[in-house]
Amino acid sequence: MPQIAQIPEIFASQLFWLVISFGLIFVIVGLGMVPKIQGTVDARDARIAADLATAASARETADRLEAEHRAALDKSRAEAAAVAAEAKAAAAQATEVKVKAADAAAGTRIEEAMRRIAEARVSAEAEVEAVAAEAAAAMVARVAGLTIDQEAARMAVKQELVRG
Repeated sequence: MPQIAQIPEIFASQLFWLVISFGLIFVIVGLGMVPKIQGTVDARDARIAADLATAASARETADRLEAEHRAALDKSRAEAAAVAAEAKAAAAQATEVKVKAADAAAGTRIEEAMRRIAEARVSAEAEVEAVAAEAAAAMVARVAGLTIDQEAARMAVKQELVRG
């Protein structure tokens, strides 16, 4: 069979060109493209590492700024509470002063009213005595037909009022 006799020639020729093709592909890919790809991967890794370092630095800065902000906020809250407490104390003191002044004014008015009531009572009692003395003198004059002195009638009424 002549086809079988050709196999070594064809096989050797194909094997030769296979080695040349693979060698050429190795040289082009292995020596030309792989270093470029490796350089790109290394640059990408370096950029990722730099970005991670920048992110870590930014996180530390943000954490520090947040801590400073919280401290300032706490300080502001404490100051606001102190100011509120001072204002509350001042308001309470002012209210206390106003209450004392109002109490003193009310006490003065009460004393004045009590004085006027006492004067009115004395005046009313005097008027009641006078009216009672006149009524008693008029009753004695009408019932007994006697004329009584106003001063004697007044003394008699006073004695009866004292006895109750």
